[in-house]
Amino acid sequence: MWRRRSTSRSGAEDFAVGNKRVHVALALLLATALPARAWAQACCAGGSAVTPGRLKPYEDALLGVQVRAAGVLGSYDERGRYVSSPAGDTEGDFEQDVLGALRVLPRGQITLLMPIVETLRSTPLDGSRFGGGIGDMNLSARYDFVLAGESNYFPGLALLAGITLPTGTPVESATAPLAVDATGIGTVQGQFGLALEQTFGPWLANATATVAARGPRFGETLGTQVTVLAAGAYTFSNDAAFALALSYAFEGDATTTAGMSVPASSKRVTTATVSVLWPLRGGWRLLGGLFLNPPVDALGSNQPATGGFIFTVIRSWS
Repeated sequence: MWRRRSTSRSGAEDFAVGNKRVHVALALLLATALPARAWAQACCAGGSAVTPGRLKPYEDALLGVQVRAAGVLGSYDERGRYVSSPAGDTEGDFEQDVLGALRVLPRGQITLLMPIVETLRSTPLDGSRFGGGIGDMNLSARYDFVLAGESNYFPGLALLAGITLPTGTPVESATAPLAVDATGIGTVQGQFGLALEQTFGPWLANATATVAARGPRFGETLGTQVTVLAAGAYTFSNDAAFALALSYAFEGDATTTAGMSVPASSKRVTTATVSVLWPLRGGWRLLGGLFLNPPVDALGSNQPATGGFIFTVIRSWS
């Protein structure tokens, strides 16, 4: 699904290599000092805190509702410079997602997400305008070849794939003032990715990379989008979890049907997220999170900088 959602991969890898001995020592210490049950907890609750719509290993299905609200703080220009929003210009972005996941194989699951998107914009000239509608629907799949904590020598490995359908209203089809009824990107998007994760006692470490390609529209094709996510989660004894994540998404310049590059059309954005999972009885769980595109130069380009919250209610069945 188009959002962003999303540390430089090379930077993360350099950090890991430079601190390899520290990581190995920490892993050995945790492996010998903490009980095996905590490993399973970290995999289940920690992974769900990072990815709300994901089934835990013992779950067969889930349904959930996710609410997202964000305010635009400013924007990054094409050179990566952050600029605050002009005085009197405001924007609020809202989304309500209905999501469901189903286990189709012992290690395979599919997830469907149906979004409703609204926008509130205000300018000194046009006043305040509000609109919205159905957004772009996303169908995704996950297959875990190795589960986190299953092996002491290899991290968990999962294959990710998905497709986003243009069920929303693209900006060129918007009819409301200030295009507040635009809810989609107007083309099919395919995603492919890999996720690595491992448990160290009550801790879960996750690294995920995805690649998305979009179809052509109006003689142009958006650049391939790459998103890299690094996350860490801690699971408590009652199966509650706390997670921190840093993601970086970037895409190259758009191209025309003649193969020409569209100058200064590339985009990138950095997102920091903190989230909490709280389990309830009867298969219910609550998730809440705060996210921010840091308003700092060089952390984005050709993108708005936003900050907001996400709240999710999920009911699962085993």
